[in-house]
Amino acid sequence: MKYSQWIGIAASILLVIAGFLPWTYHPDLNKNFTGFFTENNVYGKPGYVFVWMSIITIVFFAIQRVWAKRWNMFICALVLAYAIKSFIMYSGCYRGICPDKLAGLWIMLVSAALMMAMALFPDMKLNEEPKK
Repeated sequence: MKYSQWIGIAASILLVIAGFLPWTYHPDLNKNFTGFFTENNVYGKPGYVFVWMSIITIVFFAIQRVWAKRWNMFICALVLAYAIKSFIMYSGCYRGICPDKLAGLWIMLVSAALMMAMALFPDMKLNEEPKK
């Protein structure tokens, strides 16, 4: 893919931005939860993990070496797994109350999946050695 690095970098930046958007609305608390705020820090702060992992993936998307692309695939797989875990944790029902899923939660999940897809198809020019 010709633009896979740029799309991957854009998805990484979008993942960081999604951490600041509202992920869920909890009607019993009358509060929005984000990647950086939950009531009494019950769900942790996955936004910090996504910020650091996105910085690492941006660097690996920019480096045009095979080892960087392999590490990027591994880091993006971790990001996707953590995004799925965060999606399930934030959107799960508790005590008969189901929170409303807001745009930030969906953007977080889609951008993590897009990062993984772009890591799987890097734009690398490999040098072919002549066969003897």
